[in-house]
Amino acid sequence: MIKKLSIFESDFIGVYAKVFNDFAFLPRNIPEETRLSIEETLKVKTAGVIVDNFSLIGTMLVFNSNGIVVSGLSSKEDFSGLDLGGRRLFFLKDRLNAIGNNIITSDRAAVIHPSFTESSEKAIADTLGVEVIKTTIAGVSTVGSVAVLNNKGMLVSPEASEEEIKNLSDIFHLPVKTGTANYGSYYIGASILANSSGILVGNATTSIELGRIDDIFS
Repeated sequence: MIKKLSIFESDFIGVYAKVFNDFAFLPRNIPEETRLSIEETLKVKTAGVIVDNFSLIGTMLVFNSNGIVVSGLSSKEDFSGLDLGGRRLFFLKDRLNAIGNNIITSDRAAVIHPSFTESSEKAIADTLGVEVIKTTIAGVSTVGSVAVLNNKGMLVSPEASEEEIKNLSDIFHLPVKTGTANYGSYYIGASILANSSGILVGNATTSIELGRIDDIFS
């Protein structure tokens, strides 16, 4: 299933939410109608959180089946009382604190901003339980902003080189294609929420973009 959505009247839905196959983190003050649409389309449980008084949850954390890496600007109190499905929870104190923009992960591997320190790289690998690779996507270090994946495929910015596409395919063991969302935006990580059950895209996404997005993720 693929549907259009806005969050707080913004088409850049990926900056407000972060999703995986069974779960989604959303801002605490998200409208109930929007929360229900996310749950229905992606077939997930949802949890409302706030990170350092910000609602931009999608930029502040990343997670897979094994663990959750959260910006060090947050604290355990922000996640108290939540059922995290047995996942490890780690607060990463690094100058690169927009975790969701700087990491993209699956249950197989993670690609991270090349400037993460060695200690941060190790902590990310230990928390997510996957191999971690430092690289860029489309020449961009904020890899989470220009790529989206689920267990069926990966979509990246049209500016990604053939070498980068092959490298990502080898890392994640997925078909990788290029595309845009929200009427030509290369920042597809900020424009799409996808897991194995469904796809949500910003309202400005065109029918041609929808077809390509549906093709890679369905």
